Amino acid sequence: MAVLPILEFEEKIVETVDENPVVVIIGETGSGKSTQLSQILHRRGYTRSGMIAITQPRRVAAVSVARRVALELGVQLGEEVGYAIRFEDRTSYRTCIKLLCYGTLRYLTDGCLLRESLSNPELEQYSVIILDEAHERSLNTDILLGLMKRLVKTRSSNLKVLITSATLDGVKVSRFFSGCSILNVPGTLFPVEKLYSTERTTNYVKSSLRTALDIHVREPPGDVLIFMTGQDDIDKMVSKLEERIQNLEEGSCMDAIVLPLHGSLPPEMQVRVFSPAPPNCRRFIVATNIAETSLTVDGVVYVIDCGYVKQRQYNPSTGMYSLDIVQISRVQANQRAGRAGRTRPGKCYRLYPASVYQEEFLDATVPEIQRSSLAGSVLYLKSLDLPDIDILKFDFLDPPSRESLEDALRQLYLIDAIDENGQITHIGRTMAELPLEPSLSRTLIEANELGCLSQALTVAAILSAEITIRPTRSKAKERKRKQPFSNLPDGSGWGDHIQLLQIYESWDQADYDLNWCMDNDLQIRSMKFCKDVRKQLSQIIQKIAKGPVDVQSSLKYKKGEKDYQKLRRALCRGYGNQLAERMLHHNGYHTLGYRSQLVQVHPSSVLEADEDGQLPDYVVYHELINTSRPFMRNVCAVEMSWVLPMLKKLEKMDTNRLSGGAGVSKVCEPMKEKLMNSSTKEANDSKKPDSVDSKIRAARERYLARKAKK
Repeated sequence: MAVLPILEFEEKIVETVDENPVVVIIGETGSGKSTQLSQILHRRGYTRSGMIAITQPRRVAAVSVARRVALELGVQLGEEVGYAIRFEDRTSYRTCIKLLCYGTLRYLTDGCLLRESLSNPELEQYSVIILDEAHERSLNTDILLGLMKRLVKTRSSNLKVLITSATLDGVKVSRFFSGCSILNVPGTLFPVEKLYSTERTTNYVKSSLRTALDIHVREPPGDVLIFMTGQDDIDKMVSKLEERIQNLEEGSCMDAIVLPLHGSLPPEMQVRVFSPAPPNCRRFIVATNIAETSLTVDGVVYVIDCGYVKQRQYNPSTGMYSLDIVQISRVQANQRAGRAGRTRPGKCYRLYPASVYQEEFLDATVPEIQRSSLAGSVLYLKSLDLPDIDILKFDFLDPPSRESLEDALRQLYLIDAIDENGQITHIGRTMAELPLEPSLSRTLIEANELGCLSQALTVAAILSAEITIRPTRSKAKERKRKQPFSNLPDGSGWGDHIQLLQIYESWDQADYDLNWCMDNDLQIRSMKFCKDVRKQLSQIIQKIAKGPVDVQSSLKYKKGEKDYQKLRRALCRGYGNQLAERMLHHNGYHTLGYRSQLVQVHPSSVLEADEDGQLPDYVVYHELINTSRPFMRNVCAVEMSWVLPMLKKLEKMDTNRLSGGAGVSKVCEPMKEKLMNSSTKEANDSKKPDSVDSKIRAARERYLARKAKK
């Protein structure tokens, strides 16, 4: 195996780390920083006083790099080298002994390290913390940067912090850490020829397909890495490329295999991309931006860059996420091109003109902390119980907007995670210990009080796994034409959370038979993953609960309104900030008033309207996302009597007090208006309706008029 460039700098790295508490290491693509830096420090004795933690912003990277390092050290994964990601910790009792006696290398996601710091704020088990791939500027990594800045000053025992990246602005980070040292490690990049399109493509999937086939037919051997925006595009590309390759004239070119690579793939499919191609065979790897820097795939000579990436963005003024396909930055484009020069000179086919790269691409990607909901991060900071932390003045490398922080504080206050003075509550501390978003954590706590924790655990497991267990729409339509649809439950009219519970309950009653999943067009892997997540959540909540909890795996109970009332009430308490009102059905969609606008319930929802087309006055939702239009996804009906206590909390809300800082009182009017409008309507119907009321009333009248003509 070739000597990686970073090994030539071993003495300089160790000398710099010995002399400085914080070091920024800029290692070019191919330098070996992710796999070798931890081993260098391990050889030089840093694991004698504690573990070395290496964080990764992506779960796939944490697992794959840990596997590689364990292989290089000749140890079993989970012993000297292990990994920890959400809902999976590859360690054992034997590992813990080795951690204490001999030290270990531990790869983990940045989120896992944050959760570990809750029980041990000084992270005393670690002698070195390496924040790898920091240029991706994930939300958790940015929080960790702020915490590491505090920790190196306050921890009683010695701590070394290394921030590593291929493209990070090292001067900016050094300035943030009071002028810490910067090391630059070159990589072994061969020259890469960049080939631009003459015009902007209108369909990057078709353009990528055409380019891939041209490479396969005309270019010498070498693997091809194709960047797509997401799983849907990857699936299309893999299917079309396999079909077109099979239709090529036999003997006209070498064999080929097509492999997908994205975060939702099971581990056994992810590792296939790290195995070399068979003789006289070319590999096509179709990947998301996970392959830009987080993972290195050897053998790539050709890169096809579509110029786009799928990005989630949160608008705190509307509480809405959008999942947008946006242009990449110049940093990302250069990272993608660099993947073609690892083993020999390569080519990067950019499916956009050079003028677009120069004039339209941003210099660097917008940090996630500036385009995400911050409720979970603010809850974490509050739970650290540091008296001098003012959330609105916390030391971030790139601060989020004040509006985003205020939005997070409001969310936490409404679900009882913090009190009116911004102090974390007992409920908030329990929420912070659960590896869930705040709404689901609060739901579980309320469910335990109401005696429906077992059911709430199921719903939380399904939603936190970030997968859907409903049949696909295409399969549903196909089956509808041929035969009656499957016997999947319908949510009893109360909505999607109840249906998710009922589906899992049906599987439980079928003794978790995998054939039952197949018969109902449900993904076996997804269902099994939900079951595993539920089991782990059950173990976590039993560990942290002070009183008795009921987390039985069996879900036997009767169907009906009363059986779901407690669960719906728990959901209302958990989703207190995610409330919408005044709904009806018109023009084929469920439509509702939300923050002075009309938003529609996603067409896949099972929430039912009454015979007049009127839906419940109040619902809670899991996610508000703007795709083709604003949609609420995973919606559940709730009662007015459950909503009123939350409305009362809005009467005196001061974001400066919630933050932990002092200042002039500032009542949170936007959020107050959102919910208080509904309270006013209930209390005094004689008041003049607002614009949303008028639109909804007009829509309902049109619906009833059409119904009368039938």
